[in-house]
Amino acid sequence: MQDATLLPEDLGACHALIAEFSARMTARDALLVEQSAAVVDLQAAREKLAQENEELTLTIQKLLARLAGHRPERFDDPRQLKLDFGADPGVQDGLADAATEAETILQEFTVRRRVGKQKKPRNEQLPAHLRREEVVAEMPEADQQCPAHGPRQVVGYEVTETLVFKRPELWVLRTKYPKFVCPDNPDCGVVEPARPEGLVEGNRYDTSVAAEIIVGKYAYHLPIYREQDWFASSGWMPQRSTLLNIMASAADVLKPLYEHYVELVRSGPVIPADETEVMLLLPREVPAAIEGDARSRRVHEVLSRARATDKTHVKARMWVYRNLEADGANVFDFTVSRHRDGPADFLKGYTGTLLGDCYSGFEAIQLASDNRIVRAACHAHVRRKIFEARLYHPVEAPQLLAWYRQLYDAEDQGRGKSPEEVLALRQQHSVPLMDNLRDWLNSPAAKRVLPKSKLGEAMIYIRNQWDALCVFLNDGRVPFDNNETEQLMKHVATGRKNWLFIGSVDAGHRAAILLTIVSTAHRYNLDVWLYVKDILDRLQAGDRDFEAMRAQHWALAHPEAIRTYRQEEARYRADTKQVRRERRRMASQKRS
Repeated sequence: MQDATLLPEDLGACHALIAEFSARMTARDALLVEQSAAVVDLQAAREKLAQENEELTLTIQKLLARLAGHRPERFDDPRQLKLDFGADPGVQDGLADAATEAETILQEFTVRRRVGKQKKPRNEQLPAHLRREEVVAEMPEADQQCPAHGPRQVVGYEVTETLVFKRPELWVLRTKYPKFVCPDNPDCGVVEPARPEGLVEGNRYDTSVAAEIIVGKYAYHLPIYREQDWFASSGWMPQRSTLLNIMASAADVLKPLYEHYVELVRSGPVIPADETEVMLLLPREVPAAIEGDARSRRVHEVLSRARATDKTHVKARMWVYRNLEADGANVFDFTVSRHRDGPADFLKGYTGTLLGDCYSGFEAIQLASDNRIVRAACHAHVRRKIFEARLYHPVEAPQLLAWYRQLYDAEDQGRGKSPEEVLALRQQHSVPLMDNLRDWLNSPAAKRVLPKSKLGEAMIYIRNQWDALCVFLNDGRVPFDNNETEQLMKHVATGRKNWLFIGSVDAGHRAAILLTIVSTAHRYNLDVWLYVKDILDRLQAGDRDFEAMRAQHWALAHPEAIRTYRQEEARYRADTKQVRRERRRMASQKRS
């Protein structure tokens, strides 16, 4: 502070001093404002870096989990509190019934496994239906003579069996078509037997060759150049274009059955759907748009835009739709983009429930359907988001995961039951759990979660999809999640690691047809080659009994083509999973 003795005495000097002091204060205020803004910016930058660090840490954990192998999304937190259901007699009776049911299931599983092991001992014998060739081991002449008694006699044989592998054998079938004439009347002309229609002109390649090409690419995921080597090892060196032409001709023959499967899926009350990327190479010429055809217009727009930007390929999509009935099918569909034109065209005129992820195109389809289509959301997506947030929210996430565990337990109890029974279980067990989840979303604890955190993003997802997430509560036919449909994308994902890309739009549509046939055969554990070969023969002969050609119905008529070991593996996995849930449920009830 300035000394009072140094203050000026005249008025002008005082005014000048006051003005100087005001200027200094203004400069200091401006500096304070600038520093405050800098602090705010630094704080924002710090929060952004913290969020990026959190995301990078989560990404590293995901990559390490993939590197180490499959890990189930299970999380047991010892600090997790048990839910208090009170002393309601109805609740206690329900818990007692659940414990009794769990013990019964465990006993049945134990007995079934013990009896199964007794009935099916390990069988080291080679399959009886395989062709046998007998040879007699040669005995040296010296050993056939006894020094003391002369020639030895054969009194029997000890037989051993050795499995021998032979490369696939290709052979040529020569068919002679006799020509008949009237010896004394040449005007009658020449009469020949009718020639069957072949896959290619001249019936040069049998359906067995086409079945091998299709199964090789879409069941064993071999690119065409490897199939070329496969056939070459058997004595035939085909051109790659030849293999592609045979496969394309077979797809045209199979198209009527594909269209039947499409209508079968559309007839179901619930259609689960999913999609994945495939690389589509740009053609030399962009196909022209067809008037009134939304798909062709979309193809023209997407490919023209890519051509204008000098791209060599576009990210196309392969969609899958399922029918959940016992004789259902898995239907694939190809589009050049993720635009909703594809699923909108597939679901045109459909009335029912569409189960999928939070893809905005599904929401638009629902709005445009005038309430004909009800959209249901997948709960596995919600649980996965919560699971990924557990490390950063150790208090909130375990509570949400506990509710989802109980929701899955309720679904497990309804496995194999009728839709009416499933609906009753959901009304009894799932509705209160979903009410708990909704109440928590509106609680003070939820409001304290930052919107940009991992748990905050999961909460936003749940709120935005709440109506779709609750559809399963009122319809026992709607699956709780879409995991089984999403697993079908492995057919495409495994394949594209090998054949890498799709060469044209037409090739994409053919791939959808062949994936549909192969995947549906896999669904019913069939020998895919036998199924494809027989269906090709029937369709080529003019048979249009599509009901008998459905994979489920075809399996009943061809039990020898069923891979029974696959059925046993599926049953064992299902039993093991159910037993694991029942043991966990019993342990939880004992602790409570």
